[in-house]
Amino acid sequence: MVQTPNKILTLEEFLALPETKPYCEYIDGKIIPKPMPQGKHSTIQGELCPTINSVVKVQKMGWAFPELRCTFAGRSIIPDVAVFSWARLPVDENGDIANTFAAAPDWIIEILSPEQSHTKVTKKILHALNHGTQMGWLIDPDERFIAVYPAGQQPLPFEEIESVLPVPEFCQGLQLTVGNIFGWLKVTA
Repeated sequence: MVQTPNKILTLEEFLALPETKPYCEYIDGKIIPKPMPQGKHSTIQGELCPTINSVVKVQKMGWAFPELRCTFAGRSIIPDVAVFSWARLPVDENGDIANTFAAAPDWIIEILSPEQSHTKVTKKILHALNHGTQMGWLIDPDERFIAVYPAGQQPLPFEEIESVLPVPEFCQGLQLTVGNIFGWLKVTA
């Protein structure tokens, strides 16, 4: 998805283009390639989805998806992890999970990669919060820091390993600590 400097694509034109790798997002009329995940990013993302789903999907409270395109409010973004409450899961005519998610996730989780702009990722979380997302997390593996963005509240900082991280209301029963998240990065013999 390469955008020529003289032509701005509409969201509909962008969505009609074939998917590429790396994936691209459509934000404020611009096509922005997502950085390719590296080791720490991939490790946390790979552990988060099954960990969340082991509680919320099993109990039909919600479902966590890695790298899911979510199109809403004039943007098409691909959060590192998008969690939808069970009641808001889009389904097709067969009752299967839909291919298209035309809504903001209920919980958006972004994992900062070394070359990513903290500001751009924060703006993505804030946009989602302004359009119905209940909570956002920004995980910074290098700083061992997690910023939690509850809807309508000030962001909350977490870095102490024993700190229990807030989760959205529909995920009650899911308990994760800062130590759980960053503990996944340790290679043990």
